[in-house]
Parts: sequence; structure tokens; C-alpha cells
Amino acid sequence: QVQLVESGGGLVQPGGSLRLSCAASGSIFTINRAAWYRQTPGKQRELVAQISRGEITRYADSVKGRFTISRDNAKNMVYLQMDSLKPEDTAAYYCNVEAILPTTYMFLEVWGQGTLVTVSS
Repeated sequence: QVQLVESGGGLVQPGGSLRLSCAASGSIFTINRAAWYRQTPGKQRELVAQISRGEITRYADSVKGRFTISRDNAKNMVYLQMDSLKPEDTAAYYCNVEAILPTTYMFLEVWGQGTLVTVSS
């Protein structure tokens, strides 16, 4: 079984920064791709940033130049550095990981429980 735990959310003023962390634990050989999504009430969950196993990244247009996704393969960690935050970035942020399982090398998609980011003065 694989679990994801996000942390780092909170209240920040416009223009501020936050760093979200996602810790993967359990029976994992390695993480293939990883991503951060966000969701606000009444809206669909949207992709914010994604990073491949080869560390190729892509971002939603709304966060390009402000957010940076990264990973630490040795620790099975994924991060989202969020700078120049805007009120419209307020949302619940979810970590999403495609884990590769040991022995079978099968792929398993896992979601975290979410962490709330509020950007407000």
C-alpha cells in the first residue's frame, strides 16, 4: 500500500510564498511521474504542475514563472514552491503520484488528502 501526505499549506498574503511537500510512503520501488493539482468549491480539479521521472516539467499557464515543482527520488518526496502568490491561487492542493511497485513493477496512481492554501490580505 502506498500513502501520500501533503504539508505546507496555510494562509499567506498576496505576493508571498509557500512550499508544499508531499511524502510518499509504503511499498514503493520508485515514483514515476508526480503532479500537483488544485481544486476550489464548485470547480473541477485542475493540473497545476507535473514532473516526469526524467524531471521534465510542465505547468499550467496560470502559474508559469511563479511555481516550481521538484522531486527528491531518494526520499520519495515531491515539492511545489509557490512564489508571488495571488488570491486566485487559493484552493485545496493535491499531490498525485504514479508509483512503481517493487517486485511486480506495476504502476499505481495515488492521491493525497489535500492541503489548503489561502492567499488573502
